[in-house]
Amino acid sequence: MNMNKMFVAAIALLSMAACNGKMEEQNPLLVDSPLPYGAPQFDKIRIGHYLPAFEQSIADAKKEIDAIVRNPEAPTFENTIEAMEFAGRRYNDVGHVFYNILEADATEELQKLAEQISPMTTEFSMYVSLNDSLFQRVKAVYEQRDSLNLEQDQKMLLDNTYKGFVRSGANLNPEDKALYSQYVNDLSLLSLKFSENALNATNAFSMLLTDEADLAGLPEFVREQGAAAAAEKEQEGWLFDLSQPSYVAFMKYSTRRDLKEKLYRAYNSKGLAPEFDNTVVIKQIVDIRHKMANLLGYETYADYAIEDHMAKTVATVQDFLQQLIEPSLPAARKEVAEILAYAKDNGFEGDELMPWDFSYWAERLRVAKYDLSDEELKPYFRIDDCIDAVFWLAGKLYGLSFEQRNDIPVYHPDVKVFDVKDSEGAHLALFYADFFPRATKRGGAWMTEFRTQRLTDGVEERPLISIVTNFTKPAGDKPALITHDEFVTFLHEFGHSLQGITAQGRYPSMTGTNVDHDFVELFSQINENWGYEADYLNTFAKHYETGEAIPEELIAKIKNAKNYLAAYYQVRQLQFGVLDMAWHTLTSVPEISVPEFEQNAIASIQTLPTVPECCTSTAFSHIFNGGYSAGYYSYKWSEVLAADAFSLFEEKGIYDKETAGAFLKMMSTGGAVDPAELYRQFRGHDPQPEALLRQLGIISESN
Repeated sequence: MNMNKMFVAAIALLSMAACNGKMEEQNPLLVDSPLPYGAPQFDKIRIGHYLPAFEQSIADAKKEIDAIVRNPEAPTFENTIEAMEFAGRRYNDVGHVFYNILEADATEELQKLAEQISPMTTEFSMYVSLNDSLFQRVKAVYEQRDSLNLEQDQKMLLDNTYKGFVRSGANLNPEDKALYSQYVNDLSLLSLKFSENALNATNAFSMLLTDEADLAGLPEFVREQGAAAAAEKEQEGWLFDLSQPSYVAFMKYSTRRDLKEKLYRAYNSKGLAPEFDNTVVIKQIVDIRHKMANLLGYETYADYAIEDHMAKTVATVQDFLQQLIEPSLPAARKEVAEILAYAKDNGFEGDELMPWDFSYWAERLRVAKYDLSDEELKPYFRIDDCIDAVFWLAGKLYGLSFEQRNDIPVYHPDVKVFDVKDSEGAHLALFYADFFPRATKRGGAWMTEFRTQRLTDGVEERPLISIVTNFTKPAGDKPALITHDEFVTFLHEFGHSLQGITAQGRYPSMTGTNVDHDFVELFSQINENWGYEADYLNTFAKHYETGEAIPEELIAKIKNAKNYLAAYYQVRQLQFGVLDMAWHTLTSVPEISVPEFEQNAIASIQTLPTVPECCTSTAFSHIFNGGYSAGYYSYKWSEVLAADAFSLFEEKGIYDKETAGAFLKMMSTGGAVDPAELYRQFRGHDPQPEALLRQLGIISESN
């Protein structure tokens, strides 16, 4: 309590300094950066800069909005719609920096500051979206749309702007507008609380092993990883925690069933413990989302959210998920039964595999079937070589080049920054890469941006793109070696990055990754396919010690093992999609517990026994703090697009320039054209779920 009071007092002093003009002159967030391409001045940004920067940039943005409202001229596309699009540039820049650092390097101070800033940003959002005078100008332009002779991207911007107001409550009466505004503010704070609980729960658990017998089954690289983690915390022994590389490796290789159960239960109960309880937070979030949707005229939150995606309706999503579940579930259960039979033949004494058994026996069977292990592959995937290889692929397909810049400051020593240029040598973007886990970084992997591609006073500013992952850190004297799965994840997130890097267009709200959720994953998922192509792997995969190229038989094994457990993992993703839809098609808050609700929602599509004390929802950041609420199905929707799209590369050649050029055009267009039409222009037809099912081997090529 006292620390919080001290913190608030410190912030107040900083605000006073800002008002006196002392901080504004030096605040690196409030001036145009003198660095190359306007890169953020991470070497100068301090936590005390954020609050004054938000206060000032919000005040300035409000003045810009007020100027649009008070314009005595009749509303036009230029003085209203375009003016709105380019208003608040500084505010957007401050927000991009702050919220990205909050995800990648969230100190306790930054988390507390986020709770203070959130109401400010929500209030500004409502200042715009519930501004009736502003909406009347937008509406006046929208009603003239058929006579304005607008170009395609202008039509789309006008349509998006008008619908954005309506979907944000512009047509509500004053009383309901106030209620809507309160809902949005509450949701913002609850989402922050959910994220804070999930991160703190992750960091609160660790398993220190001091007896070497507890390491049974762990390969040398996992032991080294555990030793390095212990040393980093000045402890003796081997430390394993809930970060992705640590957790996955221990579950996959350890023969200590008791320790795996302990780790599994910890990982799958994040957000359940009283001190990090997300169960109440979840019920509050779904309740407010439902009330907000009702207020706007929708039966459920999913109806509201999906209307703005490619799928358009809840029924379409439900049908889509079922189309994939029906053939995948029997195949997944068959795969699990095969693993159980193998386990019993090799010493497993139980009648069924528990979730903490699965990874170990699945890996054992994979090695037996394909003679392939991570330990055998990792020496060929040194991360520096993988970085070069990912860049090389972008050059081969799209003519891009990457040059590391050591003169541009970064927000953490682990981060590298690269200057990206097109085939003519013109600057396209800065690319920030942040690969390794730390206590202040949330789990998973993602692409984001510190600045989107945009025009400022008619001058184009190219984007500042970032990729953040949690790959295996270097251990001992060895360089950072990643698994093939991690390399495929790298390709995935880099696919998103390419969409941001190559963005073209006049309007920042419609460039780069600013497209429908169920379209955006196409560009990441298609990129994964090259990770299994021999012609590509041969260009870079060399043993880090001997320099020997990866043997052809290893590549063959990678390809042969590609669809190992494809149905199981497909069903796992579909479970997430079904769970997401269950939460967001609610018409009332369930009285049963969050774990019970979750178990009921996915009971019919389970492939492994349920553990009543465990729960996915309480750490399901994608849908409760990640922008994928009622949209997790998008991953599978886009995966269908990606499977169908890559089949053209397979037909024409994986480096075919004409195909790559057509794909680049689709990728760089952003949201200026309807995504269904963009895809048809590229592929010549609409995709079907069968494309993915065939690629995964769940149905035969003849189906």
